[in-house]
Amino acid sequence: MTQLDQVSIIAKANVHFDGKCVSHTVVLADGTKKSVGVILPAKLNFGTGAQEIMELVGGSCRVRLAGETHWKTYAVGTRFNVPCNSNFDIEVEGEPLHYICHFG
Repeated sequence: MTQLDQVSIIAKANVHFDGKCVSHTVVLADGTKKSVGVILPAKLNFGTGAQEIMELVGGSCRVRLAGETHWKTYAVGTRFNVPCNSNFDIEVEGEPLHYICHFG
């Protein structure tokens, strides 16, 4: 996905991990919410409430889902799923990671 059409954007940014992850909430015409953001080079752990599908639109990262021992690498055009009420480690090196997070 390279563009989201007919959306409203929540102007105040969601800033996590001292600015290492910044996103904006996007609301589609049907009320569906997504977030569009950037993760700067870092190794972070995110918790989830709802199921998330992380779609990468720029950069690359390594991800380790809760309960897994191995890291998997993801690049532009790929996505990974995170179950609800879970967490994942993500490592971004080099250029920032640009993503769209689809909820539920």
